[in-house]
Amino acid sequence: MAASLALAGCSDGGGGGSDPEVATPTFEAGTTMAALAEKGSITVGTKFDQPLFGLADASGKPTGFDVEIAKIIAAELGISADNIVWKETVSQNREAFIQDGTVDIVIATYTINDKRKEVVDFAGPYYEAGQSFLVPTGNPKNLSADEANVESSLEGITVCTVTGSTSEKNIREFTDKVITVDKYSDCLEPIRTGQADALTTDNVILAGLVSQNEGEFEVVDGTFTKEPYGIGLKKGDDEFRTFINDTIEKAEGDGSWEKAWTETAGTVLPTPTPPGVDRY
Repeated sequence: MAASLALAGCSDGGGGGSDPEVATPTFEAGTTMAALAEKGSITVGTKFDQPLFGLADASGKPTGFDVEIAKIIAAELGISADNIVWKETVSQNREAFIQDGTVDIVIATYTINDKRKEVVDFAGPYYEAGQSFLVPTGNPKNLSADEANVESSLEGITVCTVTGSTSEKNIREFTDKVITVDKYSDCLEPIRTGQADALTTDNVILAGLVSQNEGEFEVVDGTFTKEPYGIGLKKGDDEFRTFINDTIEKAEGDGSWEKAWTETAGTVLPTPTPPGVDRY
């Protein structure tokens, strides 16, 4: 058995609220948990441009719901928030960063799907979003996010989204008039200039962008997909996946999941019911 390092409690590790209490666990030798606990740090891939979920501040530390979930997992490993190494992760490099060891886990508005599960594993989901549209205030092109009407409302519409994302895959089922960029925030200027009419991705990401550009944009009501957000880790590491799933379930039961939400995304969005872990 390998004893983890006992680290001090709260610290300023970024995230938006008080940090979770750090545990002093013991893990079986040879497990990823034991290795991380002995090392005393964990590298987490997350978004740096997603308000409410993962947004870097002036010092380069990200804040948001995804960041808080990472801190909860780190604390269960005996790792304090200031010993988390944050790595900016975008939609195109999440699988590669997990596979090549650039990061230990990815928590980055990362939708669980069967194609991704061929190369990485997922714990969770810890949240379920749905895809919608960000449009100029007033929705001048009358876009609809209702699944029955979305295709017809996209006639003549150019949509912007992120290259390689689930959002790109989903929207291409309805239209070919799609332009892609590296980050969702990069879609705002094309909408301002008329190069694009809308941005599409998960509604919670869109809500964050609206909150940063008050009065300029709005999110269309409704969603046309279900997007379960998971925590990506190396394929085949079943013990680590079980540990993270256990941690998520514990957080949902002891109030720390709700606290993480209310201090971040919950400042703009209502508090949802956690989706429940899928131990596939």
